[in-house]
Amino acid sequence: MATFISVQSKKASEVDLAKPLCKFIQQTYPAGDAQAEHCRAAEELNKLRKSAVGRPLDKHESSLETLMRYYDQLCSIEPKFPFSENQICVTFTWKDAFDKGSLFGGSVKLALASLGYEKTCVLFNCGSLASQIASEQNLDNDEGLKTAAKHYQFASGAFQHIKDTVLSALNREPTVDISPDTVGTLSLIMLAQAQEVFFLKATRDKMKDAIIAKLANQAADYYGDAFKQCQYKDTLPKEVFPVLAAKHCIMQANAEYHQSILAKQQKKFGEEIGRLQHASDLVKTVASRYDEYINVKDLSDKINRALTAAKKDNDFIYHDRVPDLKDLDPIGKASLVKSTSVVVPISQKFTDLFEKMVPLAVQQSLSLYNQRKADLVNRSIAQMREATNLANGVLASLNLPAAIEDVSGDSVPQSILQKSKSVVEQGGIQTIDQLIKDLPELLQRNREILDESLRLLGEEEATDNDLRTKFKERWQRTPSSELYKPLRAEGANFSNILDKAIQADGHVKERYQTHRDTISLLCKPEPELNAAIPSANPAKTMQGSEVVTVLRSLLARLDEVKKEREQLENDLKSVNFDMTSKFLTALAQDGAINEEAISVTELDRIYGSLTHKVQETLKKQDELLKDIQNAHQEFSKMKQSNSESNLREEVLKNLAVANDNFVELVANLKEGTKFYNELTEILLKFQNKCSDIVFARKTERDELLKDLQQSIAREPSAPSVPSQPAYQTAAAGGSKPAASTTPTPAPRTMVSSKPQPPARPPPPVISTANTLSPPVPTATGATASPVGSSVASTGPSQAQGPPYPTYPGYPGYCQMPMPMGYNPYTYGQYNLPYAPQMYQNPGQVPYPGPQQPGYPYPQQPYYPQQ
Repeated sequence: MATFISVQSKKASEVDLAKPLCKFIQQTYPAGDAQAEHCRAAEELNKLRKSAVGRPLDKHESSLETLMRYYDQLCSIEPKFPFSENQICVTFTWKDAFDKGSLFGGSVKLALASLGYEKTCVLFNCGSLASQIASEQNLDNDEGLKTAAKHYQFASGAFQHIKDTVLSALNREPTVDISPDTVGTLSLIMLAQAQEVFFLKATRDKMKDAIIAKLANQAADYYGDAFKQCQYKDTLPKEVFPVLAAKHCIMQANAEYHQSILAKQQKKFGEEIGRLQHASDLVKTVASRYDEYINVKDLSDKINRALTAAKKDNDFIYHDRVPDLKDLDPIGKASLVKSTSVVVPISQKFTDLFEKMVPLAVQQSLSLYNQRKADLVNRSIAQMREATNLANGVLASLNLPAAIEDVSGDSVPQSILQKSKSVVEQGGIQTIDQLIKDLPELLQRNREILDESLRLLGEEEATDNDLRTKFKERWQRTPSSELYKPLRAEGANFSNILDKAIQADGHVKERYQTHRDTISLLCKPEPELNAAIPSANPAKTMQGSEVVTVLRSLLARLDEVKKEREQLENDLKSVNFDMTSKFLTALAQDGAINEEAISVTELDRIYGSLTHKVQETLKKQDELLKDIQNAHQEFSKMKQSNSESNLREEVLKNLAVANDNFVELVANLKEGTKFYNELTEILLKFQNKCSDIVFARKTERDELLKDLQQSIAREPSAPSVPSQPAYQTAAAGGSKPAASTTPTPAPRTMVSSKPQPPARPPPPVISTANTLSPPVPTATGATASPVGSSVASTGPSQAQGPPYPTYPGYPGYCQMPMPMGYNPYTYGQYNLPYAPQMYQNPGQVPYPGPQQPGYPYPQQPYYPQQ
């Protein structure tokens, strides 16, 4: 009776987790100790997978602990790595646990680029290994009973968790073994076996019969429900159905037996006999139908002894009326088992290999925060630079400070000399020429990387479309056109960025051509520069005038504002604040991160004072520029003006403007060079991402093609073999007649093949297994087990549950037709309807016996038993 069902484990294909994870880590995290530590953790994870699913596991607690640690680690890395078909694409392949395969190929398997699929399959193996460990326990001691009950309940919880989550984890139809119906049934079976273990413990501890009866009745109920769930489905191994039906009857019989003892104690002797009779009928059903699976001799003897004694006492002493089965009170139920909920971590020895790596949600929030921070800083810096350019433009238009320095009229103002020196120190016109020359090369390199990435996607997508057209609905995987939408959108964005960059480069070149001559003049030595500037009569002596003093004071204050802006720009760039702890706290408290609210609050706290100072400098500059313009108007009125001085002033203005343009052009070109170099790194990462997903898709495609070829090979080439024409049947001497009662003897010369029986009617096939099986008894109305639904089938080959033998007098037996002219009253050796058996070696072709004298038809050939 101690027969328990254990579940086979799934088999996984080898997968290298270390390489794609290390690649993602290197692309995401800066080089350093943290990156190296994460890469080492990825290697350890790969080793853990090999230990957990890469080899057959012993039925031991340590093996289960390894599996559970791997499952916990998968749950831990799920929020930290973006496992998907278009990011970290790792294809996990698992075989169906219950599919035995066929002659033409291996068992059914499913390959998915989904970490949820890997988790589901690993949890299935946790449940299956737990059931195997439980079935190996010694149930004759308390420790074995306790361990078995614990593992059965854990297995039940694991299968129940898969039932609740598998469809959402896979987003497609799973294999049969992990389908919700199958794992739901397995969960119920494990729960029933855990309840049976508690029944055995109660029996061993000799608890009250009322309690034992309730425990057994509850176990019978669980077994009955499990049998009902799977009796019309071909998802579990065929041995499971008879075991479930037998266990249902056995547990019900035990419940009736212990309830009969309670009835005897209550002086209800008729009820005692009725329950014992029901228990006896249930055990007889098991013995007759499922004896090859479960031995119930001891239980049967115990019940029969009690029934015999009860009948004897009742017949001679009590004369109590035996009630009908339907009149007996139902036995109560008591469940002591519960599916163990899957709460991560399920392993007590689990330590997270990636403990220091933040979850993906935090990474994404940090990325968005950094983007908001960069936008705020860039916006503030842009405002200050625009204000500085505006101030320089205004001063250049007013020829300041050169106007108040140019009092002699025949020398180069000091401010122009300083600007000229600065331009020469930065390389002058040659620097701009070299920067402009480098731009097309950088642009072309980026364009080639982007085009190559998109070409990889296009080629794989075209191949996928061709195969989808060829195999139609058999090609069951995500279309490349849908999978590549994010990548193509990203590629289109990069292409748009490059187009805008080309336009910006054009504007810079155009501006450079406009101011090239003036910038070139500014690069000349002082004598040549002085010669190029027209001379004019000196202005009136204005060095001591109040207007010049005011202008100099205002210009000095404006320079202070510019220096303050430079310091503010450095301060804005240098501020650094790690938001990881903030986001982790929010994720732990709320289960989600409101990034926008947290980021806006923190950015205002960190940068609020700096942005306020930026706005103050803008207001201060506006006031200073107004005052400078007003003072310059007064200065112009006092200054002597003529055509020569106007021409000189115009040249000085152009030189000042040339300096500003030089500074801005150099800054723009260097920024463009930096942009192209940074874009190259981003595009290389994009290219790696495209090549990785294309490689993964090619691997998946090859695997799917292999599976399709195997499935096509397993399919029959035609739905049925066409029947032979009549003239071919008549002409072929050794062929089988379509419908004739006269058999044709097998050819004597056949050596390499067995003689084939005629198509109709079939000879009786009695296998060795069937010969050893007991005959099927007639159905008794006393049983109410779910087994009846499987016995009700008319043909033994279609019946569910254990195979039934076919004997004369039983349904399904097909008598060999007797030839015409047969005389049943002649029993001589040579006039029997069948030739006597000849002993020959296994595989040897039987020889036909001698012809029967006076027998007008050919002899019936001998057909060896299958």
